[in-house]
Amino acid sequence: MGQYVAPIRDMQFVLHEFLNVTEEFKNLPAYQEIDADIINQVLEEGAKFTQEVLFPLNHSGDREGCHFDAETKTVTTPKGFKEAYKQYVEGGWAALACDPEYGGQGLPVSLNNSFYEMLNSSNQAWTMYPGLSHGAYECLKEHGTDEQKKFYLPKLVSGEWTGTMCLTEAHCGTDLGLLRSKAEPQGDGTYKITGSKIFISAGEHDVAENIVHLVLARLPDAPEGSKGISLFLVPKFLPNADGSIGERNPIFCGAIEEKMGIHGNSTCQMNLDGAVGTLIGQPHKGLNAMFVFMNAARLGVGMQSLGLTEVAYQNALVYAKDRIQMRSLSGPKDPSKPADPIIVHPDVRRMLLTAKAYAEGARALTSYIALQIDRELNHPDEEVRKEAAGEVALLTPIVKAFITDNGWIATSEAMQVYGGHGYISEWGMEQYVRDARINMIYEGTNTIQSLDLLGRKILMDNGAKLRAFGEKIKAFVEENGLDESMSEFVTPLGELGEKVTKLTMEIGMKAFTNQDEVGAAAVPYLRVVGHLVFSYFFAQMSKIALEKKDSGDKFYEAKLHTARFYFARLYPETAMLIRQARSGASNLLALDADLF
Repeated sequence: MGQYVAPIRDMQFVLHEFLNVTEEFKNLPAYQEIDADIINQVLEEGAKFTQEVLFPLNHSGDREGCHFDAETKTVTTPKGFKEAYKQYVEGGWAALACDPEYGGQGLPVSLNNSFYEMLNSSNQAWTMYPGLSHGAYECLKEHGTDEQKKFYLPKLVSGEWTGTMCLTEAHCGTDLGLLRSKAEPQGDGTYKITGSKIFISAGEHDVAENIVHLVLARLPDAPEGSKGISLFLVPKFLPNADGSIGERNPIFCGAIEEKMGIHGNSTCQMNLDGAVGTLIGQPHKGLNAMFVFMNAARLGVGMQSLGLTEVAYQNALVYAKDRIQMRSLSGPKDPSKPADPIIVHPDVRRMLLTAKAYAEGARALTSYIALQIDRELNHPDEEVRKEAAGEVALLTPIVKAFITDNGWIATSEAMQVYGGHGYISEWGMEQYVRDARINMIYEGTNTIQSLDLLGRKILMDNGAKLRAFGEKIKAFVEENGLDESMSEFVTPLGELGEKVTKLTMEIGMKAFTNQDEVGAAAVPYLRVVGHLVFSYFFAQMSKIALEKKDSGDKFYEAKLHTARFYFARLYPETAMLIRQARSGASNLLALDADLF
C-alpha cells in the first residue's frame, strides 16, 4: 500500500553538512571513532529494514489490529509483527545507542534518532513496541539499583524484553497527584502493588518474552499529591536467579482500547492484583525518576509525527505527479494527455510544500536535539554538558507539541491532495491522519507541553534558557546580516527573535498578577517559539545551500526553494499567533460557565 523510501540524502545533509556531527564526535570520547562511513552504512541498512520489513505491515496491521483473549488475558499482535520484531532484535537494532556495558553498540543518540524516523515512517504502531523500551532503559540506567540493572538492562538492550510506562488511571490523566494505586512493603525489599492503569501502550503483547512495567503507586505513608508517588519495577514474569523467565506476576491486561488510530499497537487496561515490584529510586520521588522516561517518550512522539509527515508527503507527491485532472490555469502543460497532472496546480503545490517544509524543519530540530543529548551525556566539559542539558529541556516541549501539531496539518494536507481517494482506506492516506492525531494527546497533551515551555522552562528561570538559545540566533543574524543573498532568511529571523523577547516579557509581567495569563497565552506562544527555532535552522540550512547551489546537485536548489516557501507561507502565521498570545485571559474566562 503506497510506498516509503527513507530520505537518506536529507538525513545525510542534516547530519554531515548542517550539524557536522563527525567533528562534534571528536570532542566526545565515546564517539571519536564514529565517521561518516559508519553513519551512512547504518542509515542505508536501516532503510532496508524499514522499507522491506516494516512498511509492508503498516496498512495490514492497521486493518487487522490487535486481538485480546479475555480468558487467557493475552494479546496477539497483527500478522507479521512478531516476526518483524525478531528480525529487529537479530539485526541488533535495539542495542544501537545503548551502553556497551549492558550489551549495547554504543553508537550516538543522533544516529539512532535518524533510524527512529525511518521506523516511524514505515510503521508507527509497530515501532511503539520497541520504542518505549528505550525510555525504560534510560530510567533504569539512571535510577535503578545495581540488582535491577543486572537483571533487566541487558534484556532491554538486546530487545529480548520490552518496557512500558504505567502512569495513567481512569480518574486522573495529567494530574498524577490523584492516582490511587498502592504499594505494600513485604519486608524483603519487594512490594505488592494493587491498582488499575489505562492507556498503557504495548502493555501486553506477544512480540517479546517478557515485559518490564514501570509503575507509579503510593506507599502506605505517602503524603498526598504528586510528592507522594513512588516508582516501581513490575515485570510480567519474575526473573529467576540466573536471569531466565520465572513465575507469572499478577499484572494482567483487562482489555484493549478500541481506538481512532495506531490499531497495530495494543493500548491496554492493566490490572495489578498484588503484583510483585521493586522500588526504583527513592520513596515518594517516583516522578523525578519517571521524568527520565517521560522526556524520552516526548521526544519519541515528536519523531512519530516527523515520520508520518515524511511518508504522507512522499505518497501525496507520487499521486500528484500521476493523477491527471483539469488543465493548468496558465495553459496546458502536457498536451499529449487529456488533462494535466495535478502537481501543476498552485494549491496542490502549497499542500505538498507545507508537508515538505514541516518534515525538513522537524528533521533539523530533532537531529539537533539528539546531538545535544549526545553532548549532555558524553562531553568531558561540565559547562558544555550543562549548556546542552538546558537546550534539551527548552526544546523538548517544542519537539513534542510543535512537530505533532505540524504533523496533523501535514498529513491532512497530504490526504487532501488525493481528493476523495484520500478518504478511502485502500489508498492508505487516511491511516496517517488517524495515527497522527494521537501524537498531539499522549505523553502530555500539547497544551501541557505549552504550559511546560512557558511556565516552567522560561518564566521559572526568568528566561535564562531562552536567552541562551537566543544568543546563538543573535550571533548568526549579526554574522550574516550584511550578506544580501541571506537577507530573505536573516531579516525575518532577526525580527521574530525581537518579537519573542518582547512577548515573553509582556506575558511574564501579566503573570505576576494573574497566573491565568500564562494558561491563556501558552499554546500560541509555543507555536511562535517553534517557528523561531525552525526559522533559525532553515536560515542555517539555506546558507549551506547557497554556498553549494552551483555544484550541479539539484538537492541544494530544492532546499533553498523549501526554505523560501517556509518563510513566505508558514512563518507569517507568527503574526496571528502573537496577537492571540497578547490578547489576554479575559476573552476566555469572562463568560460564565453556565452561558456556554
